[in-house]
Amino acid sequence: MGSGKRALITAAIALVCTVTVLGTPGAAYASPERPDPRPTPSDGSAAATASTSASTSTSTSASASASDEVLESVRRKLDALYHDAAVATDAYNAGEEKAEKQSAQIVRLAREIVRGQERLAELKDRAGAAARAQYRGGGLPPEMRLWLSRDPQEFLDEAGMVRQGEHATTGLIAELTRTQEDLKQYASDAADEWKRLDANRKAKAEAKKEIEKQIAAAEELQSRLKKQERERLQKLEEQAAHQAQTAWLDSGILKEIRGRASEEGQKAVRFATDQIGKPYVWGAEGPKSYDCSGLTSQAWAAAGAPIPRTSQEQWKQLKHVDIKDMRPGDLIIYFSDASHVAMYIGDGAIVHAPRPGRTVTIAGAGSMPILGVVRPDAD
Repeated sequence: MGSGKRALITAAIALVCTVTVLGTPGAAYASPERPDPRPTPSDGSAAATASTSASTSTSTSASASASDEVLESVRRKLDALYHDAAVATDAYNAGEEKAEKQSAQIVRLAREIVRGQERLAELKDRAGAAARAQYRGGGLPPEMRLWLSRDPQEFLDEAGMVRQGEHATTGLIAELTRTQEDLKQYASDAADEWKRLDANRKAKAEAKKEIEKQIAAAEELQSRLKKQERERLQKLEEQAAHQAQTAWLDSGILKEIRGRASEEGQKAVRFATDQIGKPYVWGAEGPKSYDCSGLTSQAWAAAGAPIPRTSQEQWKQLKHVDIKDMRPGDLIIYFSDASHVAMYIGDGAIVHAPRPGRTVTIAGAGSMPILGVVRPDAD
């Protein structure tokens, strides 16, 4: 990793969570140096600030405390709104993926119908020719034609050819029937796909409305805050992430995580970290913006191992591994409904696209509730 990217990632850590891992590295991926995420003693200026705060009136202190309680309530409300937006985004992305597959299936069926119609026309021509030939050769019973024949062997030869022709005609009729049945089935399947596609488009439209509703509510809530309150709210968010990461580290889990990235995993990590600083946009999968699963799916596509588009399908379809066995490139799925996903990059850190209003960044792997870990590439 170049010095420029190392500096960028280091700055991202300090800005987002102040949460990174100390101690022995647990991965083969060369993660950037990260500051100690744990609380450190205050310096002289902080002590002076504390002294000044101590001299403040009791009523002012109570007011500040109440303000923090209100902002904490706002933080939790924002988390809930953005979580609901993430769930709706997953539904929208799933609908988008299904729509692409359904459209491709409809195109395939349409081609089969065209080929079937061409084949049916050809078979009908052949059947008509066979019928005309049989008509021209018929008329007298076989016994009479044998009695009138000058050469009985010639008649028998002709009779054999007639039987072959009859067998061929029977086969032709059977193929004609199968082709007609296939055409009916193709047409029925295509009609069903159209119905599913139409229902899916309606579901996507509803998911889009829900996303926009939740994001608008979050933005409206934040717009009520003054500049100082927004800054304090951000501090509270950082503190919450810091506390969660510290608790995760204090469990000692990092001592058990020693997995080394596969070649594909290294490629996926490089792609994901190259996107740091790009904005989160719901439904986006690059190259200028991403949502959480858009980032992880594109990173693994770049590594040569395509995976499902949504965090929920990634959780359902990819191989599950224990947290202690995870390695760089593995995906950490968050929240009980698998509504968020991030990529583990080593040393207790992740790269992810957090939510609207934020950019792709590095954070602590334990800064959110972990549902589990999945591995896109084979062992």
